[in-house]
Amino acid sequence: MEPYMPISYLNDFIFCPRSIYFHQLYGRVSQRLYHTTAQTKGKAAHKTVDTQTYTTAKSVLQGMEVYSDRYKIGGKIDTYDASKSLLVERKKKIKVVYDGYIYQLFAQYHCLVEMGYEVQKMKLYSMDDNKSYPIKTPPEDTERQKEFDDIVHKMKNFDLNEAFVANENKCRYCIYNNLCDVAAC
Repeated sequence: MEPYMPISYLNDFIFCPRSIYFHQLYGRVSQRLYHTTAQTKGKAAHKTVDTQTYTTAKSVLQGMEVYSDRYKIGGKIDTYDASKSLLVERKKKIKVVYDGYIYQLFAQYHCLVEMGYEVQKMKLYSMDDNKSYPIKTPPEDTERQKEFDDIVHKMKNFDLNEAFVANENKCRYCIYNNLCDVAAC
C-alpha cells in the first residue's frame, strides 16, 4: 500500500503545519513524556471506541480503520451507525467546533464512501457535556469541501523550510514549542 497521511494530521496541520514534523521527531518516545493532561484525558476517553467496547449494537462500527485512495489519507473512525448512515467523531470536551474537527469528519466521510458505505449524516459529539454538533456532509457543504481539498493539497506539499509566521496564541499552547525554532513564546 502507498504511504498515506493520517486523518489526525488534518487537525494538527490547521493548528500549526510545523507540528506534524515535530511530532515525528518524537518517534516512538512515550507520549507520557510530551502529551499534556488534556491530550492524555482525550486519548483515555476514546478507549471504548478503540477497543470496540463502546456498544454491542451490530449496526455500529467502532474504531474501524479507513482509507481513501483519492486523498491518500487513512486512519480510524470513532463510530459509524449503518442503520442511520451516521458518522460520529467523539471528542472529550468540545468548547469550540474547530475547522480541524470538521475536516477530520470530511476525511472519514470520504474514506467510508470510497469503501462502499453510505454516509448521510455526520456529527461531532462532546462526551463531557453530552452535546452533539451536526455537521453538513461534503456534498451539502461544497465551499467547505473546496477548503478541505485545498488543505489536503497544502499538507502534501508542505515545506518546513518555507517562510513561516508564528502565531503567539497557538505557540503558547503548542506541546512542541520547545522544539520549534520560530515559536513565538
